Amino acid sequence: MLNFFIFLGVFLIMECVTWCTHKFVMHGFMWYFHADHHQPKYAHIFERNDIFFVIFAIPSILLFYFGAEGGLNYLFFIGLGIFFYGLCYFLIHDVLIHQRFKWFKNTNNKYLIGLRKAHKVHHKHLGKEQGECFGMLFVPFKYYKM
Repeated sequence: MLNFFIFLGVFLIMECVTWCTHKFVMHGFMWYFHADHHQPKYAHIFERNDIFFVIFAIPSILLFYFGAEGGLNYLFFIGLGIFFYGLCYFLIHDVLIHQRFKWFKNTNNKYLIGLRKAHKVHHKHLGKEQGECFGMLFVPFKYYKM
């Protein structure tokens, strides 16, 4: 049961990590890698921005490795929380919102519509300044009413 709470806690904390990373790193000193993501049309299948998937995967992979060594310990479940957050991020951000993969084109779910609206507001700024809505799973309530 403790391992489940470790997994769930890490999954939830990753929203804060993502928000801070997005606001201060992606829209800060690593803007070079994130800038192409804010352009209206993608020139290629992959973006420079995709490097962040690799950056977030490295700690998860290392935690899986060291957490599975000699039996499953708490490090494994921390890695699992990071991995599942990354999977949700991919499904929501790249599949649902940006439609990089045409799997879920239409939805009537108010939460998912709110996510799309909040992200659209985030992308109305083409530069790295004046951004808003840096998170992924938690959306301000005002976007459900729009």
